[in-house]
Amino acid sequence: MARQLRIQYSGAYYHVTGRGNERRDIYKDNDDYLIFLEKLSDSLEVYNVSLLGYVCMSNHYHLLVTTPEGNLSSLMRHFNIAYTSYFNRRHNRSGHLYQGRYKSYLVDADNYLKEVSRYIHLNPVRVKPYAGMETDQRIKILNGFSRSSFPGYTNTKKRDDFVHYQTVLEYFGGDTKEGRASYRQFVYRGLNKVESSPLDIGKGNGIIGSYGFISQIKEKYLIDQTSVREQPNLKVIRSSYSPEKLIDAFCTLTGNDRNEICRRGKNSTERSMLMELLYRFCSIKQPEIGRYLGNIDYSSVSISRKRLRLKMEKDPALKQRFDRLVDDLSKLKI
Repeated sequence: MARQLRIQYSGAYYHVTGRGNERRDIYKDNDDYLIFLEKLSDSLEVYNVSLLGYVCMSNHYHLLVTTPEGNLSSLMRHFNIAYTSYFNRRHNRSGHLYQGRYKSYLVDADNYLKEVSRYIHLNPVRVKPYAGMETDQRIKILNGFSRSSFPGYTNTKKRDDFVHYQTVLEYFGGDTKEGRASYRQFVYRGLNKVESSPLDIGKGNGIIGSYGFISQIKEKYLIDQTSVREQPNLKVIRSSYSPEKLIDAFCTLTGNDRNEICRRGKNSTERSMLMELLYRFCSIKQPEIGRYLGNIDYSSVSISRKRLRLKMEKDPALKQRFDRLVDDLSKLKI
């Protein structure tokens, strides 16, 4: 059987998990846990990877990361070897600590980043001993679980300096008292949901995303389809473009005035095309796109991009115009 594909590109988001060999504990005590975080923090810094969330269970861990340089495999190889070496030395053992390779899912951030973050943070109260408890009891247990980034999402005094909380909180109004409270309630609501895990969406193809996102990934990043099944890795694509330079290039190619097209309240096909191009060519997500184009809400960006796609499906000339812009921008050194 072919190994799961490792889809790597600049600005990608991932859910990553590693499980102890034979489901054994990967921490013997709190010192192991602290060294685990230390090794993780060091690895994140070395490979310029941002950690958005984590939870450490007794025999496995979950991470939510984004890779500006498209180097997830390098990060995980370094981190897992570093912690395994430490663990084996301290406990006078040898051999594998983890059960096979780490597992990773590429995440469609605009549609599933929130849900994956919640899934990670709810792990401590989804184990069997707590399954039948009342919601209030599970909330109390969740808030008392310290081996997680969740406390830092709700209380700034409990934050880890190696976790980037702002990225997820942007979807809840920002890293403010109100945004943190909104995220807390979002997580709590997950205690009563009977829906399947967001990870179930990624089974088979390793992508947690909408149909459109999955299609886009396959179209843009998959190498030759006849050989990809035999290959464990995908090529790392080109680095992302600077949003500032892309906006300037777009305005030059289309003859638009930058101040006008970025004006708050502006609503046009050209503006929607610029949103879509920023999403495709730059390592930024919809909240950031909204800030570049007049400080608009990320949901408005999502709606505009969706309307553009529907328009292009019905208007071949518009689709052709957009494709020419994509081609022209691809050729520019920006």
